[in-house]
Amino acid sequence: MDIRPFTEEFLRFDTTGCREAAAQSWFRERLDEFGFETVEWTADADRLAEHPSFPDSPAEITVADRPSVAGVLEFGDPDAGPTLVLNGHVDVVPAEDELWESDPFEPTWNGDDLTARGAADMKSGVAACVFAALDVRDAVDAGEFDLDGRIVVESVGGEEEGGIGAAAAVLDNPYSFERDAAVVAEPTDLTIVTATEGTVMKRLRLTGRSAHAATRWVGESVLPHFERIRHAFEDLETERGERVHHPLYEEFPVPWPLCIGRVEAGSWASSVPASLTAEIRIGVAPGETVDEVEAEYGERLAEVVAESEWLTEHPPSFERFTVQFESAEIAADEPVVTALQAAMADAGFDDTEVHGATYGADSRHYVEAGIPTVVFGPGTIEQAHFPNETIHWPDVETARETIATAARRYLGEN
Repeated sequence: MDIRPFTEEFLRFDTTGCREAAAQSWFRERLDEFGFETVEWTADADRLAEHPSFPDSPAEITVADRPSVAGVLEFGDPDAGPTLVLNGHVDVVPAEDELWESDPFEPTWNGDDLTARGAADMKSGVAACVFAALDVRDAVDAGEFDLDGRIVVESVGGEEEGGIGAAAAVLDNPYSFERDAAVVAEPTDLTIVTATEGTVMKRLRLTGRSAHAATRWVGESVLPHFERIRHAFEDLETERGERVHHPLYEEFPVPWPLCIGRVEAGSWASSVPASLTAEIRIGVAPGETVDEVEAEYGERLAEVVAESEWLTEHPPSFERFTVQFESAEIAADEPVVTALQAAMADAGFDDTEVHGATYGADSRHYVEAGIPTVVFGPGTIEQAHFPNETIHWPDVETARETIATAARRYLGEN
């Protein structure tokens, strides 16, 4: 099976909503057929609950029937050389069928462009990793060069929910060997990302007083209070953009973005809204912690509360929910970075500099464990989570070739 049919079949699996198992079973069977030694693990919810990225209650972390799968290729004396992990995730975000021009889980081609849920984020990247590893093995078998070490290809579950599979692999190493470096093949437009942003997820709840719409002046609407908080938070976002500097984020108009992604208020059109819930994503710069940024926004909220008699008497709640993402960064001179830069130079890339990304990735789990990890892959983040998600197929082939060359360099071909 070549990379195109492999990717098409992979994309046909609906891996939304904790439904990774069937795709991972298929993926493991393909790795077995290709000659990889396969490894499988399932996360332990109790262990993840101890991790700061995840909810404190194991009951809030879904791990059953969500395996992560890896394939290992060994070269020469594997213990005499380094181990490089090529990582990607199998899960995808939901697709709203009515917003798509085609079936999200039936790959559709338009010339060299491939459309399907997960085409960019990130099953094509996983496929590029699989075939890059096979290309290295084939070249070694053909006697083109010798290597010592290992290449591990991972397809992990639950990345969109905080990195369940990757975090589990860090907390309890599923392998009989240590890992020296990793490449996460998220869509980066084939640029090198060495810094990823963190996020803190917060839920704001406000309480007002209901009243009939005909006498709304006797009620207390939550909406003006929310607007004051929203403006205060947006002002803080601007202040942080001017105050918190990082050389890899100067290209972004909003380096540490705040997103109020969901707001629900009131219960009836003819009643003054007496309750409001807002869910908020707040950016965390490399070098900052989730706790530090959370405290800044908490202090700004306290200032708004102090200026309002109503909010002082009816204080809002501002609590974490779902998963948190710590920021992550590695040095530009890490061997895995320089190997990738050399491979890109060989392929004639114009841009081999390192960049930052305003999103988080599973790379942070490996970096936290002391495993230098770079993010590099085909496709653009602008297609991720979008209707009619599309990737330009030649970029997948380029990623495959570049990752293979980088792996050869990192393992020290001779």
